[in-house]
Amino acid sequence: MNGTALSTGEVQLGTVHAPARAGEDGELSFTVAAADGHPVTKYEEAHGKQLHLIVVRNDGAHFRHRHPVLDPETGVWTIPWTWDAAGTYRVFTDLTPAGGESVTLSRTVEVAGDYQPQAAEPVAKDVVDGYEVTLDGTLAAGAGTMLTARVTRDGQPVTDLEPYLGSFGHLVALRQGDLAYLHIHALDDGKPGEIRFHAEAPTTGRYLLYLDFQAEGVVRTAAFVLDAA
Repeated sequence: MNGTALSTGEVQLGTVHAPARAGEDGELSFTVAAADGHPVTKYEEAHGKQLHLIVVRNDGAHFRHRHPVLDPETGVWTIPWTWDAAGTYRVFTDLTPAGGESVTLSRTVEVAGDYQPQAAEPVAKDVVDGYEVTLDGTLAAGAGTMLTARVTRDGQPVTDLEPYLGSFGHLVALRQGDLAYLHIHALDDGKPGEIRFHAEAPTTGRYLLYLDFQAEGVVRTAAFVLDAA
């Protein structure tokens, strides 16, 4: 797992500019700099995008997976942005500089307002817009395990899930406490209505998991909490 550092020595995530308070409309922007201090302007694509932006509050609430736009002249990434709630947020950038290695860099952003933290208790089922999503399987520290997301609606398997970023599902796992980041991708051997993943938790502890899936042209996110023994 990674994502707890803002620099690898080869690339560094710059200051994240965003609205200061919850509910204010604005723009989120940042640059990624090379070791010589110049902005990186060329990237490799991974899963159909040059950069994956993951944003989540420190308590695991208000998760978002978005794809900002790069200005190839200045190296500035931008996306329209409004914070739903106050708190301390972790901003992850999952990227691969041209000719370099894949990295995940992150920074924290403070958002002013009335902060109401949420407790993250173990849960393996979520309901999103009428879609019931169950995550079957367990996490084990230092060992690979299989996780299967089953998507149903009105009690029936959803057999018309649509590819999103080249896969039927994308699973992000964050370790509670330090929010160390793990982006797990789906295997292609699931049954209709099922998305299978191979996961490996590096340590014991509680993990926050977020599944992006697409149906009827809309991307939805289901959230889960699992403990790794």
